[in-house]
Amino acid sequence: MHKLYDFMEARERLNTVITKTKLIYSNIFSNETGNDVYIKPENLQRTGAFKIRGAYNKIAKLTEEEKKRGVIAASAGNHAQGVALAAQKLGIKAVIVMPKHTPLIKVEATKRYGAEVILTGEVYDEAYEYAKKLQEKEGYTFVHPFDDEDVIEGQGTIALEVLDELPDADIILVPIGGGGLISGIASAAKLKNPLIKIIGVEPEGAASALEARKNKHVVELAEANTIADGTAVKKIGEITFDYIEKYVDDIVTVSDYELMAAFLILVEKHKIVAENSGILSVAGLKKLNVKGKKIISIISGGNIDVLTISSMINKGLIARGRIFTFAVDLPDKPGQLVAVSQILSKQNANVIRLEHNQFKNLDRFHEVELQVTVETNGEEHINKITEEFKKRGYRIKRLNSQAIIDD
Repeated sequence: MHKLYDFMEARERLNTVITKTKLIYSNIFSNETGNDVYIKPENLQRTGAFKIRGAYNKIAKLTEEEKKRGVIAASAGNHAQGVALAAQKLGIKAVIVMPKHTPLIKVEATKRYGAEVILTGEVYDEAYEYAKKLQEKEGYTFVHPFDDEDVIEGQGTIALEVLDELPDADIILVPIGGGGLISGIASAAKLKNPLIKIIGVEPEGAASALEARKNKHVVELAEANTIADGTAVKKIGEITFDYIEKYVDDIVTVSDYELMAAFLILVEKHKIVAENSGILSVAGLKKLNVKGKKIISIISGGNIDVLTISSMINKGLIARGRIFTFAVDLPDKPGQLVAVSQILSKQNANVIRLEHNQFKNLDRFHEVELQVTVETNGEEHINKITEEFKKRGYRIKRLNSQAIIDD
């Protein structure tokens, strides 16, 4: 376990390497939660994520002999770029082992920082095993993405920056994958201010830290199923588990559906684009049963491809009630579509899609089902539309938004 001066020394080490990401006050999240919410945008780091902090701190602390031999890591994501950039800045060799099917954009980004990239294995575990064998053969130093004291120390510098800006912060919300980020932030923050609360946020489909805490030891999940792929970790680290047990006050989980809604708010209201795992702490704000507190949400990364951005915006619109799909049974006679259109026009709902099927409602011979998708201003607007249809004598059924997303 670290002392406060360890984190302070790490901050000095990183001083000329990292971007100082300033806190951003969020009116929208503050109003929605009844707290003063601030965002720490680590997605604005040079590699697009916080990982440069831990990687650089680890590599900078190597002996001269270790630096001569170089470093190796296994990663298909942000850790790869963090290690590659850190090694480049320190003038040493870096080898990154990535699964064969890693997206080309991530491979090229890592190569641009000067690393040698080896593509091997179908999944991360196979790439990891190959990296460990290569480490033994060539004498490289292995840079673990989270289960390493020096990496944890580097990540903890985030907490020092946060508390320099907002010394009276009450709560810091932190995404959890393998546990390195929250281990560093929690220990550094508690050492500086023992009264502060640290709350971890995990995806519902990959809650390995929560499961470890329940079992009082590290366990491996049967699967990790979440759109937050950067935190889809089946098993947290042994070292990080000890930190979580000692310093983390609580762990909450969020659904993929809640991540989509949070993504839309960040893009629309803050013009911030973050990856799915990076916004866990923002989605987790609604899981806190507190009011009037000063809360910081750590946005851990922003490496997301354009196609995923488009998909997340569309799904976020549905999750926030900005897209409303419903079915209404209509008498099978002329003029009914006009009546429905008039209701929607009166309520200022913009029609996106109509599906009029006279064969769909087979249980009522003289009725047809109309499915309608409209743009709305949110749940309050949806309620007004629903009430207007009821007044006109129509039976309306809201269709399952989750089913629409899954399609």
